[in-house]
Amino acid sequence: MSPDPKLTLFHSPNTRSTGALILLEELGAPYELHAVNMKAGDQRKPAYMAINPMGKVPAVKHGDALITEQGAIFIYLADLFPKAGLTPVIGDPLRGPFIRWLVYYGSCFEPAVVDKSMKREQAPLGMSPYGDFDTMLKTVSDQLRKGPYICGERFTAADVLWGTAMKWMIDYKLVPESPEFVAYRDCILSRAAYKKVSEMDAKMATEHAAAAAKSAS
Repeated sequence: MSPDPKLTLFHSPNTRSTGALILLEELGAPYELHAVNMKAGDQRKPAYMAINPMGKVPAVKHGDALITEQGAIFIYLADLFPKAGLTPVIGDPLRGPFIRWLVYYGSCFEPAVVDKSMKREQAPLGMSPYGDFDTMLKTVSDQLRKGPYICGERFTAADVLWGTAMKWMIDYKLVPESPEFVAYRDCILSRAAYKKVSEMDAKMATEHAAAAAKSAS
């Protein structure tokens, strides 16, 4: 890898990659944005399938390194720019909880919410990755009541993931509008990086819809 390799985020507006874009802004990181027009099906075309065979965003290329999966991307980027202070370093007592909550989102929270929203029968406790829904959700609620952030008093990259996701979860009524969830969402959404990326996404979404309509006509 070169001494200063290029960092590229593969992004589609109003998707899971929005959180990764917000994180890059919070980190003050130099990056190149590669737009993936999902309305036009770009995520299933060979060029992008070579980046992520799952056809999902986000994906990050850093020189020759390719990183997919939200949790991995957030850990990688936060560690890549330690001066931003959004990741507890190894040896910091918060390092373990920080990684715990980043991984908990993808391994427990989102799978449980999807299962419940789809009205799927829960797997037996011994086979379920998240145990049971109510215990999973209470674990998050109890943690956020300690607040104001997912790791307590310190804002970290994990809050970018959880805060942006909580907006969608509440908007689509996938989780209850409990005081701790609403307060946490509002805290993260009030940050300048979130507002900047929301404007970027709105503009890009309009452009993507127009391009998709044009190609279909």
